[in-house]
Amino acid sequence: MKLEILLLGALLNRPSTGYELKRFFDTRGRFQRSKTTMSQAYRTLATMEERGWVEHTIEERPGASNAKRYHVTEEGHTVFIDWLNRPYNPPTRVGDPDLYARLGHAGFMTAEQVINLLDIEINTRLGEVARYRHRDRTRFDEPPPGYDVELGGQMDEWLHRQGAAAMDRHIAALTELRRRLLDGEPLSPLPAEEAVR
Repeated sequence: MKLEILLLGALLNRPSTGYELKRFFDTRGRFQRSKTTMSQAYRTLATMEERGWVEHTIEERPGASNAKRYHVTEEGHTVFIDWLNRPYNPPTRVGDPDLYARLGHAGFMTAEQVINLLDIEINTRLGEVARYRHRDRTRFDEPPPGYDVELGGQMDEWLHRQGAAAMDRHIAALTELRRRLLDGEPLSPLPAEEAVR
């Protein structure tokens, strides 16, 4: 996931200072892109400003250094919407942030666009399950010297089962979300005690 897209999405939600962007990357943003440093963010913001995607205003702060508050320009908004609406090609690895970044900004889409996005992801993953779930998982004909076949086999089986279960949960969750959207059934917020778990 490109940092520019994450920054545009964050700034469309709320024009922010560098400190506020750091808080974003330490909380919600950490699930969309790992280990984003503020130096990366500032370099990227400078490039985005050169391209006309963002601009900043100076907020004077008595007794402290002034802060830049970044805002998305009309051109930056267009770049973000173009990314959101471009054809979705599911990555080979489930859990890459592209799908969830798009779903996280579904408010800029129609319900039909979201359902189409879900259809693409669900059908791709169902195809992968059909093709790979029962594949030949033989690792080698002869184990290399020092390889513990029993332990290695147990770990291979554990990894396969965990991956299969994660894929099944992913498909089931998206299928349920799709059903709710089609039925017009809103998601209710979790009660506070369940949300903490």
